[in-house]
Amino acid sequence: MTSSSTRRVAAIDCGTNSIRLLVADVSDDGTLTEVDRRTEVVRLGQGVDRTGELAPEALERTLTTAREYARAIRDLGAERVRFVATSATRDARNRDVFRDGVLDAVGVEPEVVSGDEEALLSFTGATSGTATDHPGPYLVVDLGGGSTELVLGTTTPDAALSLDVGSVRLTERHLRTDPPTDAEIAAARADVRAALDAAAAVVPLGKTATLVGLAGSITTVTAHALGLPSYRRERVHGATFAPGTVLAACDDLLHRTREQRLALGFMHPGRADVIGAGALVWSEVVARVRDDVAAAGGALAEVVTSESDILDGIALSIA
Repeated sequence: MTSSSTRRVAAIDCGTNSIRLLVADVSDDGTLTEVDRRTEVVRLGQGVDRTGELAPEALERTLTTAREYARAIRDLGAERVRFVATSATRDARNRDVFRDGVLDAVGVEPEVVSGDEEALLSFTGATSGTATDHPGPYLVVDLGGGSTELVLGTTTPDAALSLDVGSVRLTERHLRTDPPTDAEIAAARADVRAALDAAAAVVPLGKTATLVGLAGSITTVTAHALGLPSYRRERVHGATFAPGTVLAACDDLLHRTREQRLALGFMHPGRADVIGAGALVWSEVVARVRDDVAAAGGALAEVVTSESDILDGIALSIA
């Protein structure tokens, strides 16, 4: 039951690898109280990097989950719904089929947001949560399946860029062997480093005081660094490490086989085949930011993981 000073809203974030739902009560002062939060790995971006189109089976998986989310939204009595679609849908020629399917399933039209808008929503979500317990400026990194958003700021974004590197995209493009070969890893690293070179011309990475990581690849790396026997959101949220600890966890996940990753109690089965690429991207970001901060005369002391992310940003945007 909501009072006159709160509004119940529903946010859906449909990315390249997963589709997620947040139903929350948002008060007049911007305080967000979670009612329901769900994640399903549907791999909407399956093959998009190669074909330029959303695959029929990927669309069906995604729309099946969207229908389940629509039922939950109705049952929980959300007053407003915002459905945001990101990298895979931006890149797909047949995104109109996806749009029509979502409109039928959920009753709202999906917004295919730009990389800049995605970055802003991620920054808003992260800084509404744990980031403000640490010194700014914050570099918020939302590492998805098809793209990675970088946004630097303290109270509001000062600079942002979306990079076409992500866990699904790099797995399909380079990391085809189980475990990946040295040559595959080198090719993937070259892609990420080139993207970060371009990013550094727009986003001054060396100004970062606190590096904040969001989304499934980073939360999974965090669970590994914590040595969790099973995934525990309350332990992952706000976890803080020195850069070296993060890099070691990333390297270990990258070099494991899919079977070895699946044996880890915190690993989502739908993420086991792409977490190596996600860990590679995160390791490259952490190392680059650490080095750029050092070159600017500082020291990157903290890498923080936030479970408050683009979903929270979407919810706050519609309250």
